[in-house]
Amino acid sequence: MSTDCIFCKIVAGQIPANKVYEDDLVLAFHDIQPQAPVHVLVIPKKHLASVNDLHVNDSAVLSHIFTAVQQVAQSTGIAESGYRTVANTGKDAGQVVHHLHFHVMGGKSLGHLG
Repeated sequence: MSTDCIFCKIVAGQIPANKVYEDDLVLAFHDIQPQAPVHVLVIPKKHLASVNDLHVNDSAVLSHIFTAVQQVAQSTGIAESGYRTVANTGKDAGQVVHHLHFHVMGGKSLGHLG
């Protein structure tokens, strides 16, 4: 746990969150500034700053994150209509909280990127 990381504080229960899914490895909760009707963040409970901090020994956690993404999509009703999963890495990509997290967004047509 990073003592100054807001997501670590959410994992520790020091800051409340509107949880969607939780197990031993990951936590998913609604984004407080949603960009879509459904906007959930899926994070590992272990502090990793970004995709750049993943190592081979984190492969089980990463795989489990995508299992949680599927669970979130099912439980929020966006699995069938479609959803976007995004991980921003670094300042230029718009990463604000430096704890690895995946945005799961859906509930409307999100259009095409780029």
